[in-house]
Amino acid sequence: MICFEDLLRKDGRLVYKTKGTSMEPMLRQNRDLVIIEVPSARLQKYDVALYKREDKYVLHRVIGVRDGYYCIRGDNTYEIEHVPFENVIGVLKSFNRKGKLHDVSERGYRFYVRFWNAIYPLRALWRRMRRLLIGIARKLGLIPLLKKILRRK
Repeated sequence: MICFEDLLRKDGRLVYKTKGTSMEPMLRQNRDLVIIEVPSARLQKYDVALYKREDKYVLHRVIGVRDGYYCIRGDNTYEIEHVPFENVIGVLKSFNRKGKLHDVSERGYRFYVRFWNAIYPLRALWRRMRRLLIGIARKLGLIPLLKKILRRK
């Protein structure tokens, strides 16, 4: 397995293609390149941290800074993790989508981050409602009927 810590220590930056869907819609799996650098200071709310969870590397957004740890969640996830400061090995500085480099200091990026996090309660509510409705439809035996209807469109 590639050791991101060694690459960051050696080169000061790390460039790789994202894997997984936890940071969608901002970062798309196997399509976008991310540029990660060694953090020069404590991360702030909305920074995207690279950290190690057991034997996997994870790239998720800081949504809070507490005494000794970060509260972190992926843009497309609903679970909050508490990650000790010392587990963070890098921070997103920019990403490349369709050949265009986007810096985290860009106005559009900053707007996206604040908007996406502001609507989190609505997204979480929609997710719960959807799960509830699917559960009810399953109990009533409506899933096969709904699949038929949706296939026709």
